Amino acid sequence: MKVRILSAILMLIVFIPLLIIGGEAFAISMALISVAGLYELLHIRESRKKFPFLMKVFAYLLVLFFSLNNFTSIEFTSNLDYRVMSFIIFIFLTPMVLINDTKKYNLNDALFLIGSTLFIGLSFNLIIIIRNYDILYIVYLFLISIFTDTFALFAGKLIGHPGFVKSISPNKTLEGCLTGTFMGTSVATIFYHVAINPSMPLVVLILVTCALSIISQFGDLVFSSIKRYYDKKDYSNLIPGHGGVLDRLDSIIFIVLAYILFSGII
Repeated sequence: MKVRILSAILMLIVFIPLLIIGGEAFAISMALISVAGLYELLHIRESRKKFPFLMKVFAYLLVLFFSLNNFTSIEFTSNLDYRVMSFIIFIFLTPMVLINDTKKYNLNDALFLIGSTLFIGLSFNLIIIIRNYDILYIVYLFLISIFTDTFALFAGKLIGHPGFVKSISPNKTLEGCLTGTFMGTSVATIFYHVAINPSMPLVVLILVTCALSIISQFGDLVFSSIKRYYDKKDYSNLIPGHGGVLDRLDSIIFIVLAYILFSGII
């Protein structure tokens, strides 16, 4: 636990200045983290079957492109067009014929690479764009993630009864989930009301924030289910006490994706 807390403090020391500075520094840092996240996702998949080296290179280049695409924008819309999507389809599907060996590269591999690059790249691109739009909004979303995760962990250890979703996350508890939702919703709602928009109806704000807190925990479970499928405890050991990038940022990825759905409300 001490290692986990120390790692969290060090991450905040690095992350907070980048968040405050914003601009290119923040965008580049998020792009690099997206590459690390893609590496972890591909690495855990390769525990069962290796990807051709060149296909991984294409995937890393594309996740950089997606995460940095229009990185100065403040609009919650993408400027990706059909030419980009066609390129992605061709670059990952055509090698199936050229390699002509399903043991080396097949449809499952191609679809995994397409889905992974889009999922990771677009998620981190959204983090960048929301930061561009207003630093207070990205702080609001991170508060949901941090307080939900932290209090779910502590409450789960103190009063929880493991087995809530045993097949996916054996240590997850109902008591931890409820406590995390309450604290994440409470702290983030107060911050939004005080710092962003005091005129926002509290009932709407609480409901949306609560929904985002719950979705953050679904994100954690989704990423946990991927690990369980590949029989792995962590995505990597990059962050002592936390595992990998995806172990630490799983909930914020789902929060930013869900926030776009509510962006017309709050």
